[in-house]
This record gives sequence, C-alpha cells and structure tokens, in this order.
Amino acid sequence: MKISNSLRMLLIFGLILINVGCDQVSKSVARNHIDETERISVIGEYVVLMKTENKGAFLGFMSSMENPILKSIFLIILPIAVLFFILRMIIIDKNLDRYMIFGLCCIIGGGIGNLYDRILYRSVTDFMHIDLGGVFKTGIFNMADVSVMLGTGLLILSFIKRKEISLS
Repeated sequence: MKISNSLRMLLIFGLILINVGCDQVSKSVARNHIDETERISVIGEYVVLMKTENKGAFLGFMSSMENPILKSIFLIILPIAVLFFILRMIIIDKNLDRYMIFGLCCIIGGGIGNLYDRILYRSVTDFMHIDLGGVFKTGIFNMADVSVMLGTGLLILSFIKRKEISLS
C-alpha cells in the first residue's frame, strides 16, 4: 500500500514523539516518586524499580571521563549528528520497509529522550532492573533504552526478512 509523503512524514515524526513522550513521562514519574535508596518490587525480585542518575552512556560507560569537552563530544554532539543522519536517511530513502522505519524511529526517539536528559539534567535517569536469576540480568535502564533495543531488534528482523526474500 502506497501512502502520501505527508502521511509518511506525519507517521515518522509521530512514532518518534511517542517514543520520546513515553520515555520522558516514565522518567518524570521515577524522578518524582522513587527515592534514591528505594527498591520497589514489581514482580518479586525479578523486576525492581530503583532510581539512579547515569552521568555516562549505556550502563555508565564514560561516566568517569574527566575531560568535559571530550565527554560532551561523545555524549551530546556525536549522538546528535548520528540521530540527524538516521532521520535524514528515513526521510530520503522511500524503499525502507515498515520494520526498518519503525525500528529507526524507536532508536531516534530513545536517543532524543536520553539526550534531552543529558542536556537538561547533566545525567540520564535510569530506574528499571530485571534479574531472572542465572538466565537473564540487566543493568538499571529506562524507557529510552527499551526503545533503542526494540528498534535494534526490528532492524535485525528487517535484515533477516530482506535476506530471506533475496534467497528466494
């Protein structure tokens, strides 16, 4: 089904805004209702809410970097450039399938959510933790991280589907 360019743009920006909105609303709730020392059990000890302020990137990477200029380049300027590049690609390339478009919009929305925090608060609020025993365990994360992971999964699915089609 072919859709108009205007509707396509509306859907792209709508998906991005939904991701940013979910992230920012959930972080606001965490900031205002979870104490720094509090552990809120959602599903036993398997899913726990606990707030932390991450001054680095994914899982605290680069949080101890001393040079503020390099830290700004790697945590703000470079991500902004990458997000604009991805957005430009989505807008220009009309051959992207829906999994790739949705996935890239999730990645952009999650990236914007965490960038917003870094710029406004100088840290990113993380508040969820999953520990399924020896099977699966995460660091503390937020909805922006969920968006980025979902988007990455959809990109992988898109590549697998393209590979299957080209092999047929």
